[in-house]
Amino acid sequence: MRKIHWNAVASVYTNSENALWPELTFDDGHRSDVEIAAPLLQSRGLTARFFITAGWTGTKTGYMGWPEVRSLHEAGFSIGAHGWSHKLLTHCSDAELQTELSRSRLTLEEKLGTPVPTMSLPGGRCNRRVLAACAAAGYTQVYTSVPRAELLPLGATVGRLNIFGSMQPEWVATLFEPESRFLSKLERNYRMKAAAKRLLGDRLYARLWALVNRREPESDGGGEGTE
Repeated sequence: MRKIHWNAVASVYTNSENALWPELTFDDGHRSDVEIAAPLLQSRGLTARFFITAGWTGTKTGYMGWPEVRSLHEAGFSIGAHGWSHKLLTHCSDAELQTELSRSRLTLEEKLGTPVPTMSLPGGRCNRRVLAACAAAGYTQVYTSVPRAELLPLGATVGRLNIFGSMQPEWVATLFEPESRFLSKLERNYRMKAAAKRLLGDRLYARLWALVNRREPESDGGGEGTE
C-alpha cells in the first residue's frame, strides 16, 4: 500500500458574531497533495492553501514537480512558501534566512507568474527575528503553528491547528463551537510546550517527547508537530 503524506493544518477564523470556520492548508508539497487531497477537495467544492518547499520541488522523491504545483494554482488553490529547504528558521544565520525566505518566494513567483505573499513556518519555529525577516523578504502574512481562532480581517500572523488522522470527526466539529473552549485549551498547551522547547532546546525536547510517546525523534527536532 502506498504511504500517503498529508501535513494538513487548519486555520480557524471568527467574525464579530463569534461564528467559526476553517481554512485548510497543506505544508511541504507532497505528491499526495495534488494526487489525492486536491481532487477530494474539488469534488466537494472546497478550496485550500498549499505551502510549497521550493527547493524540494522537482528534486526530491515523493514531492511535486513544478507542473503539479502550477496545476494546483491553475485549479484555483492558493500557493504559499514553506522555505527553500525546510530548515527551522530560528536555527538559521542571516544568510540562510535570506535563502530560505527570499529565494523560495522569488522562485515560486517566477514559476507561477503570480505574487506569493504568504509563508508557513517550517516546524512552526519563529521568534521576533524570524518574523522581521519574513516581512523584509516580502511576506505580508505568516502562518504559524499556534492553535487559535483568528479574527477577520487577518493580521500579519495566522495561527493553525495540526490535523491528525487519529482525530475523530466529532472532536474536530467541537472546535467550531464557540462555547467549547477547545481552541483556548489547545493554545495554552501549545504555549507551555513552546516554553519547554525554549528552556530545553529543540534536540533535548524532541528526545524527551519521543521517550514519553515511545516514538523516534523527528529529524528536524519537531517533536509533536507535523509542519
